[in-house]
Amino acid sequence: MVAVSQATTKQAEADQACVEAVDLARQAATEDAGAAQVGAHVGFEAGPERVVTHLFACLDPAYVGWRWAVTVTRAARSKVVTVSESLLLPGPDSLLAPAWVPWTERVRPGDLKAGDLMPAPADDERLIPVVALASEAGLLDWEEGDAWRLGAGGLQSGAGTLRPARVLSPVGRDDAAVRWYTSQRGPGSPLAKSAPAPCLTCGFLVRLSGPLGRVFGVCANEFAPDDGRVVSVDHGCGAHSDGNVRAEADEAGGLAEPAVDELGYDLETSGVAVPDSVLETIDHELA
Repeated sequence: MVAVSQATTKQAEADQACVEAVDLARQAATEDAGAAQVGAHVGFEAGPERVVTHLFACLDPAYVGWRWAVTVTRAARSKVVTVSESLLLPGPDSLLAPAWVPWTERVRPGDLKAGDLMPAPADDERLIPVVALASEAGLLDWEEGDAWRLGAGGLQSGAGTLRPARVLSPVGRDDAAVRWYTSQRGPGSPLAKSAPAPCLTCGFLVRLSGPLGRVFGVCANEFAPDDGRVVSVDHGCGAHSDGNVRAEADEAGGLAEPAVDELGYDLETSGVAVPDSVLETIDHELA
């Protein structure tokens, strides 16, 4: 049986000479940071044998709660205390930087500028390989004989050779539908509620192709606030193509508003509800 000496397990006491070297520690902190940045002595921490770290309040407003830590020591059988190191450390109530977040999680819609790149990750659930949709209808609208160009001398394609490797998945499609429908270009915005008629009856609405076109289109009216943007068919604005005619007819009881299914709400975002019929209508196109 191995005998363990109590002397080896007993924690070393703070060296008295090092504990008393407060002025020496303050001088070292002042040389590093300047006298205006070093505050009162707030205590010390005992380290290994003949090592003590003195703590001084940091007066820099950018480092609230931080402390200047100056470590002093002395050699065995020597009465001379010397400075080992001096640095700035956070205290128990210090102001710390927020936890690091990967840049892919910090990016928000509208952050990307010209020249920025943000490719979708390989495991992005909003996308699926084209081969997975070979037999699906609606999401894959490419034709083998399609050929198109992008400007003079730009991208060219023939016989369907220029295709995306991945296309929108049902998850990505539903995410987009909910995001668009609950946005300011859906039916719940103040603009839509004060419109004389919905976009469904407006001549400037260009319906999207595929299943999303059952609920959404693009506004083509240059005077409309949503020109060039995706809007829901039950959205609306004051630039409706037949706004005056419909308003007069409604006052006379001639035209009735188109029926929009607003029953069975299952999601609410910013006070705008999404009817079950929105996603069900889109899903029906893929059946």
